[in-house]
Amino acid sequence: MVLTIIAPFFDVPSLKENGKLTYHSNLFLSEKPTSGVIKIHGGTLFDYVFVIDNSMSGSQRTNYIIHQYLEGILDLIDRYDEFKEKDLKIRGTSYIINERTGRRIGFKTIETDNIQKIILIFNYFNVMLTYCIAKGRLSFPNLNHTRTFETSLSQLVAHRKHINELNKKFKKISTRSFMK
Repeated sequence: MVLTIIAPFFDVPSLKENGKLTYHSNLFLSEKPTSGVIKIHGGTLFDYVFVIDNSMSGSQRTNYIIHQYLEGILDLIDRYDEFKEKDLKIRGTSYIINERTGRRIGFKTIETDNIQKIILIFNYFNVMLTYCIAKGRLSFPNLNHTRTFETSLSQLVAHRKHINELNKKFKKISTRSFMK
């Protein structure tokens, strides 16, 4: 349990340094493409501890997190669109994004594979701490609500305008609510 909590504080910086992880925003990163798939991740416990302002309310934090996800997706589109690798698949698992939001930005929900479920169970305490930081209070994530989303780079490019509009909306909400 302690190892899963401490590991991100060492693994993430070294994986970033080695080029195996790329930050696209403060709370959105991706692995180096493997077999035509880019695995995307929300921020790690490391990121949540150092990026999210403790004075934010739970809803402000959620808005900020979604804004950072959208910023990250736009950066991912820009980074890989330059190489015209439209056949790349983008896949990620989230307990923050719901199916409706995923569809609106070009993702479809797919079955979460058993390996991913085992990883989530093994890292439950890490996930729980991240979830508590996101909510701003003691909370226990229901891993049954975890969803895996997938799309292609070409689908994200096709949804870029809508993603950008949502990003501006969440940026405005995040900035306005945080300034109060």
